[in-house]
Amino acid sequence: MSKHKTGFGVIGIAADVTGEEPAILFLHGVGSDKSVWRPQLDHLRGRRPAIAIDYPGYGESEFRAGATREDYARAALAALDVMDRPRAHICGLSLGGVVAVAMHTIAPERCLSLILADTFAVHPDGRGIYDRSVAGSTDMRAFAEARADFLLAQPAAPAVRSEVVATMSRIDPAAYRLGAEAVWLADQRERARAIAVPTLIICGQEDRPTPLELSRDLHAMIPGSRVEMIAGAGHLTNLEKPAEFSGLVENFVETVDRRQR
Repeated sequence: MSKHKTGFGVIGIAADVTGEEPAILFLHGVGSDKSVWRPQLDHLRGRRPAIAIDYPGYGESEFRAGATREDYARAALAALDVMDRPRAHICGLSLGGVVAVAMHTIAPERCLSLILADTFAVHPDGRGIYDRSVAGSTDMRAFAEARADFLLAQPAAPAVRSEVVATMSRIDPAAYRLGAEAVWLADQRERARAIAVPTLIICGQEDRPTPLELSRDLHAMIPGSRVEMIAGAGHLTNLEKPAEFSGLVENFVETVDRRQR
């Protein structure tokens, strides 16, 4: 993991870009950072290039006052530039899915495919969740402890729960509030309907913040998309069921690559 100076400021990037295959770019959720993708980067090491980034203000990335979901998308594109990857498969979870859709809107030619995990185009309780997030984020440690069991399928593995709490506790509250606005107040229905690349939608069977109905709504909006449910997982599917999640992503991008050769 390291910092990289990009055209959009200093961005924290974890990457293994060995190999000629198209890379997968991983985008984290609002209560996380690039470290959440360690299971996927480990799974893909030596098999396919993979990149995970921190949004502005998160992890090792420079804070950007007033950052929006479009700014996160531009930071992601700048990270691809510095990694010399003009095009990539884009995989985002929760806020990451919102950012992935924004990336496709800004630069569709750079998105080989989208993997949208535990996310939505518009959330029916987005304003309420945002308001609760802003109120709770004054003490990130206490907020993380209170939030973790809602995010994870129960009973949660103690090690996974501890990681979720530790990662969320490290987030700058000001950056978290910008991230919360970017995700929970999003309405990207028109953007979703305009997606023109292969799209895989993943949702944990026990996801409470973004339940399966929202993934089905996305599926109805995005032409040719498909939905996969992961049993026994909550909102953080890639951490809770890493082998299943990584397998779905890898198989999907391999299929896309074969069709585009």
